Amino acid sequence: MKLIITGGAGFIGSAVIRYLINETDISVLNIDKLTYAGNLESLLPISDNSRYHFAQVDICDSPALWQELTQFQPDAVMHLAAESHVDRSIEGPAEFIHTNIVGTYTLLDTVRRYWETLESTEKARFRFHHVSTDEVYGSLDQTGLFTESTAYQPNSPYSASKAASDHLVRAWHHTFNLPVVTSNCSNNYGPYQFPEKLIPLIILNALEGKPLPIYGKGENIRDWLYVDDHARALCLVLEHGKLGETYNIGGHNEKNNLEVVQTLCQLLDELHPMSSPYSDKITFVTDRPGHDLRYAIDASKIQHTLGWKPRETFETGLRKTVQWYLDHREWCQRVRDGRYQGERLGVIK
Repeated sequence: MKLIITGGAGFIGSAVIRYLINETDISVLNIDKLTYAGNLESLLPISDNSRYHFAQVDICDSPALWQELTQFQPDAVMHLAAESHVDRSIEGPAEFIHTNIVGTYTLLDTVRRYWETLESTEKARFRFHHVSTDEVYGSLDQTGLFTESTAYQPNSPYSASKAASDHLVRAWHHTFNLPVVTSNCSNNYGPYQFPEKLIPLIILNALEGKPLPIYGKGENIRDWLYVDDHARALCLVLEHGKLGETYNIGGHNEKNNLEVVQTLCQLLDELHPMSSPYSDKITFVTDRPGHDLRYAIDASKIQHTLGWKPRETFETGLRKTVQWYLDHREWCQRVRDGRYQGERLGVIK
């Protein structure tokens, strides 16, 4: 099987590629624009493998996409390329509209043209897997879970752009018969995550003796999913998911932000002790505009139909994550030497 992955230099995309190269015989072409969050160092462990290929391409560039599709001749496309950070979408929505909506349209239309050139057998085998987020569903109260039939109510520029991309994928399936599957995941964490996200930001701030910022009172709840568990789930959905269907992927780990930061502090106290507890640096800051209260996923469909469930608990996954960042300080420093220095994002100006 030959697979194109868009956004393969990103956090989730690189995890999927490492899994595919290490655990399967699938050949992968990684298409990535290499924005600030795209990092080919995340793929160094498999970069010399003969089944791995890379092309620096913007998904908004239809001629370049067409060239890669016709040369590589994939059996499937997994679409992960996206602007993904809510705070950045508040400061600058335009990039999110351009990449997540225009880019997804461009990719869909180019892939459709390629798919229509295939012979009947290859055409019947082809799949387009669109990877999305639970944030498209909006915010939950203290009870309830997101299911695949939950109505969309996106509340941030990021989630609105992802909701739009989901609807485009659905439309290309129903109007043009493009064979698609969609997945919506909860908050990912693990090795190689760009440090604008909560868990790596807290780890690196702690190691550098900086304040550990928590929005509001730290009451916002997320379902946490270890990235390698997500990678396995995505590959199952790609190969065995029912066409036209959506699959929610969650970690069964609901934690509020304060709990997450406190657990990180406890792990760092154990694994990299300092003269005072890391929790002394916890600082509560002004909440993010429109901050959704709670996300929680019902992942029973993918468990019952495809046999997937997470292998990592929040405790085991978080321990692995902290240890990885402790063992890869040089990677962290190179990332920090770039455009992002851990500053507060998401402030309306």
